[in-house]
Amino acid sequence: MKVRIRFSKYGVLRFIGHLDVMRYFQKAIRRSGIAIAYSEGFSPHQIMSFAAPLSVGHTSEGEYLDIQVTSFPGEEALKDMLEAVMVEGISILDVQLLPSGEKNAMASVAAASYLIAFRQGTSLPSDWQERLLAFYNQASIPVVKKAKKSEREINLKEGIYGLEIRKGAFADREEVLPDGVYMLLNARSGENIKPAFVLESFFKTLDYELPPFALLVHRLETYKERGEDEPGADAASRPYDTRKLVPLIWGK
Repeated sequence: MKVRIRFSKYGVLRFIGHLDVMRYFQKAIRRSGIAIAYSEGFSPHQIMSFAAPLSVGHTSEGEYLDIQVTSFPGEEALKDMLEAVMVEGISILDVQLLPSGEKNAMASVAAASYLIAFRQGTSLPSDWQERLLAFYNQASIPVVKKAKKSEREINLKEGIYGLEIRKGAFADREEVLPDGVYMLLNARSGENIKPAFVLESFFKTLDYELPPFALLVHRLETYKERGEDEPGADAASRPYDTRKLVPLIWGK
């Protein structure tokens, strides 16, 4: 049986990288007593799959992990078993038993939504909000995207599914900041767009460079595409029909 787990990452654990988060969950699952399945062979390991890795320094309430179990005590019981062994900085938000044939979390990811704010004291151009919206509303945004060993020109507009200004974006979190940006971005493997890249590309058009560590980034949710047999809508006049997107835990 395959189980999907939604969790948050916050506080000082925002500075823990993805591989350390994976090792943490391996140990936490052993402590919890959950009957997780192991791979076969000379070096068996727990069968688990994470969705899109979160960048170091970011917080989130939309992280996902799939595990395979040999027995299932129920969604609430499994959630309680895991939450009992969590440390400050990671909380278990939801658990769902997946139907047979559901793709794993990593293979399912299509998009992710974010709130981005600027740290107190960051000096920005006075009209940045209006100019950011104008930047987003262009028909095409050609930029150069660099990878470790290559670079290529892409149309950034195709990877931004939604963008708007939000007031008090982080008012309910660790800092109270008056103005922020909401983004819904492509998060597919090999196509993912990071919110910092969007803002850096925008500010380059203003001949302005963001100072180091100026951004506070919070992931709100991670999405998959609806199945073709599920109710949807006709294609919309935008880079991507966001009405096809649903959270990785959906329909409970």
